[in-house]
Amino acid sequence: AMIFNIGGELVEPDLESVVERRVHDFINYCQGIMHLNQRYDVWMRVSKDTAAKMDSFEPFGKAVMMLFKTELPFIEKMQVTFYTDKDEVEKQMETAKEIFKARDARTKDLHDEDVEVFYGCTLCQSFAPTNVCVVSPDRISLCGAINWFDGRAAAKVDPEGPQFEIAKGDLLDAVTGEYAGVNDIAKKLSSGEFDKIKLHSFFDSPHTSCGCFEVVGFYIPEVDGIGWVDREYQGMAPNGIGFSTMAGQTGGGKQIVGFLGIGVNYFYSPKFIQADGGWNRVVWLPSKLKEKIDEAIPADLKDKIATENDASDIESLKAFLQEKNHPVVATWAAAEEEEEEEEEEEEVAVAAAPMMMPAA
Repeated sequence: AMIFNIGGELVEPDLESVVERRVHDFINYCQGIMHLNQRYDVWMRVSKDTAAKMDSFEPFGKAVMMLFKTELPFIEKMQVTFYTDKDEVEKQMETAKEIFKARDARTKDLHDEDVEVFYGCTLCQSFAPTNVCVVSPDRISLCGAINWFDGRAAAKVDPEGPQFEIAKGDLLDAVTGEYAGVNDIAKKLSSGEFDKIKLHSFFDSPHTSCGCFEVVGFYIPEVDGIGWVDREYQGMAPNGIGFSTMAGQTGGGKQIVGFLGIGVNYFYSPKFIQADGGWNRVVWLPSKLKEKIDEAIPADLKDKIATENDASDIESLKAFLQEKNHPVVATWAAAEEEEEEEEEEEEVAVAAAPMMMPAA
């Protein structure tokens, strides 16, 4: 665990997550050290050459603190403590989780329509050059570290930094969460690769996915539903793919239809993938993730969403959804009727087609 303490006249609680997120940026400046993800999902690697030159983490800590004080002048004093004892790490983790929970709760009563500006973050563009992370009151950053208040604080103290204001512009579609200002910034910062980002859509011009996302969503066409898997889950999803493989397909700053990276707190948003059915479209979650976000799941759906304990493949998932009468089951009959009608139309067309007789 790494605990950073900062001080200064301009330091305020709103800057906690801003500094926390820049840890990811500055650590990767250090030779031989790699840092990925955020909060409780951090993954770090130290190369053998670098490890051989370090008797302790002190040189590494000093280098990171120097970068912080150089790049963020509002930090006047700073210290960092490294914990390697497992029990102490777990103790610090519990303290951090309470802080994260309180921070996430701040945006509960603030929504996209209540503000004039959103915030953008390009911190992950070193890994995903075309990623444009848009943070709104109803959509936290993909890494889960920056909410709307955090983006505002970051843009205020570091105007030239990776977090910045996005003028919403005209509302083009309230259901999908499409705004003219977001589209403009998407086109500009993706070098023209994308001209639309719809904040609350899973299939149509979805939000780009960087690689630091906490959870990845995946479409399951066999049941016309959406599953979600987080970094902590080590098994396979019902589609036979694990998190790391799906993350590789989803990340890189692309819009991949059928996959979507999100921050955990987006599950609590009243606009959660509302353009594509919201919670009524969710069919599978790892059991630990389901327990973790229990309060976000509508009461009438809790027993209808499968976990790895209920379904390990498509067939068992389909059987579970039928048994529980999940909302997606109603769409199956309509899809089958449509398919039958198409087959009948094809048969009629074939029967009505003129028959060509060979010349005598």
